[in-house]
Amino acid sequence: MRTDTQRMRAAVWYGARDVRIAEVDIPTPGRGEVLIEVAYCGICGSDLHEYADGPHAIPVAEPHPGSGATAPLILGHEFCGTVVALGPSVIGLAIGDRVAVEPNYRCGACPRCRAGEYNICRHFGFAGLMGNGGMAEYTAIPAYMAHRLPEHVSLEQAALFEPASVALHALQRAGATPETMTVVGLGPVGLLTVRLAAERKVRRIVAVDVSPARLHRAAGLGATDLIDARMEEGVGERIRELTGGEGVDVAFEVVGSESALRTCLAATRRGGRVVLVGLAPQVSLDSFALVNNEQSIIASVGYRDTYPELIRLVAERGLDLTPVVTATITLDGLVPHGFEELLGDPGHQIKILVDPTAHRDRVDHLVPCAAAGTATPTPSARGRRY
Repeated sequence: MRTDTQRMRAAVWYGARDVRIAEVDIPTPGRGEVLIEVAYCGICGSDLHEYADGPHAIPVAEPHPGSGATAPLILGHEFCGTVVALGPSVIGLAIGDRVAVEPNYRCGACPRCRAGEYNICRHFGFAGLMGNGGMAEYTAIPAYMAHRLPEHVSLEQAALFEPASVALHALQRAGATPETMTVVGLGPVGLLTVRLAAERKVRRIVAVDVSPARLHRAAGLGATDLIDARMEEGVGERIRELTGGEGVDVAFEVVGSESALRTCLAATRRGGRVVLVGLAPQVSLDSFALVNNEQSIIASVGYRDTYPELIRLVAERGLDLTPVVTATITLDGLVPHGFEELLGDPGHQIKILVDPTAHRDRVDHLVPCAAAGTATPTPSARGRRY
């Protein structure tokens, strides 16, 4: 931990197109909190929306009940790091522990929390959207958010546990492991859904997107069939052809659009399921066909109890999540090399990590460049999860 100063650098959201890399005070962990030196923080689609035309989830008038915070606040909810200080009453963690951060606030007292469904807590929110987050050298979080990492689980892997949790929860919401499935939308969550489905030995995984680069990456992550949605007439019908006219058992909508939902329904067999992961403003359905086909539409938001399973898969099964990472940047590069690059060409980059302690001019392209879960945003914020 820095000892020469009590100040740190952080990416502070003040408003749409107004994210400043500023010097702010290093927070002091309060009761039940720990101070984390941040190793990596991923850029999520939610961060991108807040930068482009927010506020959507960020509280600006009333403090969020889970954090007590209002804007301006520090962005970033996909982060990991090392514990450097403990607040009063913290047990089970020690200084020096490397941790993955599960960034969701929960009250612990509402009916859903008492039932263990803390991802739909009455006062649910995210550090980095409803409170200060991980795009900073240090951040203070409730200790319940911190999951200790085994020695051989890297911080690079841990930086991806948040979007991977969205994918894992969606797979869990789908029920028993299917024989066949399709994923429509290959941002980080869609690609991680492919990867985790392949880990579960799903026999046929059909990946659909408009980006050839993302389709190519899906093949490397375990997709068995690729469909370029720009080139295919009747994508749903094409998926049915691949399954002998039957349709897939489960389809995952990870775009956030009515057309993608229609594709999923057209691709899914009678009695099959469609899992909504993307955030669409409004959709209309052919309810007659939905009933006659006895299809189910299931919503999936955020995640719960997923971090221990991801840690186990990485530590014991050798699961590698890092192929979705296309670049690592510094805080100074957040706007030009992060937000603006994703907004300018969302097919070029996939998952960009921010290293808050790195030299301010560094940009590492980790792979050749050929996400809250969030609280419910306003319609203009909804759309594809990157």
